[in-house]
Amino acid sequence: MAARYRLMLEEKAGFPVSLTARILGVSRSGSCSWLANGCPEDDWSAERDAVMRVWLESDRRFGFRFVYAILPPEFSRLTRYRVLKLMRKLGIRGCTPNARKRTAVPDPKARPRPDLVRRDFASPVPTYKLVGDITYLRTGEGWLFLATVIDLCTRMVVGWSLADRMTADIAVAALESAKSRGYVAGNAIFHSDRGAQYTSRLLAEWARDNDVRLSCGRTGSCHDNAVAESFFATLKNEMYHRRRFATRADAKHAVVEFIEADYNRRRPHSTIGYQVPAQAMESFFERTRPEPEAMPSAA
Repeated sequence: MAARYRLMLEEKAGFPVSLTARILGVSRSGSCSWLANGCPEDDWSAERDAVMRVWLESDRRFGFRFVYAILPPEFSRLTRYRVLKLMRKLGIRGCTPNARKRTAVPDPKARPRPDLVRRDFASPVPTYKLVGDITYLRTGEGWLFLATVIDLCTRMVVGWSLADRMTADIAVAALESAKSRGYVAGNAIFHSDRGAQYTSRLLAEWARDNDVRLSCGRTGSCHDNAVAESFFATLKNEMYHRRRFATRADAKHAVVEFIEADYNRRRPHSTIGYQVPAQAMESFFERTRPEPEAMPSAA
């Protein structure tokens, strides 16, 4: 803003003040106040550059809350409101939500399952309480389906699976992925909607063999599985809706990169105090890792 006022001052002899103010998008009263205060320089240039840098490094995804959360320590005096104001002046903003279509189709013949979560999406420790869902992605070759498993304590996507068809196998493959990486504890809870893939006999058998308790929300209630729904909204808003995929292979590569490189390892999560999910998970394992036994001293 100070630069615009200074330009108005330089062009005052050749152009009317009202004209230059209108062209530069500033007010005459603001320029007069700037002159009366001794023509101060813009005190927010460094902060504005930092905000722009963080926003660009997020691939233009982050809103003011996330930008504020990961600004360098030297800008800790900034408030959220100031970051929002700086972003507005820069003309930048985070990704906006898009509508989500329903994909879960319940099986009327499926055996009933209890809701062990009851919208309590907190967990005392990682790997104990998990949620999952399936979404679809359109490509030039047809549909691609993504199943995920999310840890409620760290919000890390601990398991995922991609397939050309939405069958029970994709849900089992996502859970098997999480289990093989050590992110499913004994007697863990896995919560989902009542889609046919999650009430299938195949998933029930896997859960029995791997000591996992299955839980389901009510039919047609997205709030009963809000964490899984929220992740898909983030994936689509910040990656999928911003690109076009000619092949399923292109979409698979983009999904894996978003989950493993961006969401799990770079993107802070507000629910866990703006920590990064993978870092929160690793911190837990470091705290609980047994100390190595001391070597016996030589006699």
